[in-house]
Amino acid sequence: MKLALFDEHRLGVVIDDRIVDVTTAVTSHENDAETAGWWRGLCRDWAALAPRIADAAKSRDSLPLDGVTLQAPVLNPSKVIAAASNYRAHVDEMHQVQERTLGTVHPWMMEFDVFLKAPSSITGPSGPIVLPPAVLADGHEIHHESELVVIIGRGGKDIPVDEALERVFGYSVGLDITVRSPADRSRRKSYDTFSPIGPWIRVADEEFDPGALDILLTVDGAVRQQVNTADLLMSVPEIVSYASRIMTLNPGDVIFTGAPPGVGPIEAGETLVTTISGIGTMETMVR
Repeated sequence: MKLALFDEHRLGVVIDDRIVDVTTAVTSHENDAETAGWWRGLCRDWAALAPRIADAAKSRDSLPLDGVTLQAPVLNPSKVIAAASNYRAHVDEMHQVQERTLGTVHPWMMEFDVFLKAPSSITGPSGPIVLPPAVLADGHEIHHESELVVIIGRGGKDIPVDEALERVFGYSVGLDITVRSPADRSRRKSYDTFSPIGPWIRVADEEFDPGALDILLTVDGAVRQQVNTADLLMSVPEIVSYASRIMTLNPGDVIFTGAPPGVGPIEAGETLVTTISGIGTMETMVR
């Protein structure tokens, strides 16, 4: 099942090129993106709510997708976690990127780890990504990083690897927009609009394998990034387990799983199109 948030944070089930409004199937729904308790409850209690939402999707009229405004398919997570240095080819290319943009290579940044991005950096598939004028004035490059995004369901602390996928609510397409500068990693990635997510969530089930997904990013039609998640150094279950040993994962939390090789600068006026097989395509403008 594919779940989207649209218009004024309505909940919809996406079926082909149409969407069914199932908002009233979530009895605790309220249109308050800042508290978003109903959304986190949906992530936590999905197993119990799924039959009701599935029934609503079958019994109600649908709307054309191009007739609604898709929002980011997550609401005010308690945290946005991101994995660093999680594709070998990306680690290799970062030596040249850091030499060019920083004048030196930081070896510690070449090791896998997780860091935090500000939840306020999240934006939806309709974008745009806004390049901060002060950053541009300082001459720093701003890069795209297309990534598989994990949305936590029940969450927990010290989650074993073999139980990690049971704690996942679903998956989405994401961009981890990044300033290449000497500043702290979290700061460089936390500007408003620097975490586009969309166009919807593919709810986790036994048929969906997050370790066998094709990721493709084009910029104005030119291929920039192309990889399969089989190449992740730390798999999705390992990332979830590792992060949970550092911090408690709460329902609705977001995890970016790492940048593939092919990162590069973006400029105002460009169009980024990111596709992940089995999930969907997100088109985002830059200004």
